Amino acid sequence: MYACPLCNGMRTVQRACSECGGEMTDQGKLVDFMGDYSPYLDIEIAKTVDGVKDSRSSHTCVHLFQCLGCDTQKTEVIQEVVK
Repeated sequence: MYACPLCNGMRTVQRACSECGGEMTDQGKLVDFMGDYSPYLDIEIAKTVDGVKDSRSSHTCVHLFQCLGCDTQKTEVIQEVVK
């Protein structure tokens, strides 16, 4: 079984904003921001619309990061790990 290390609290990451150099925080899975009910979708269904062609088979999770200083947002593909 695979699990996202960020979603499951196994790891944290720190990112610097490419615009202002400020701290970027992990806002969670990108698909959670795609609609009112998207946080409640089964993750395997949600992965079909996350923007990564093979995220189900490559065991990846797309996360949204936002800068605390200038509100710049970026996405990052996180590799899932065997749980």
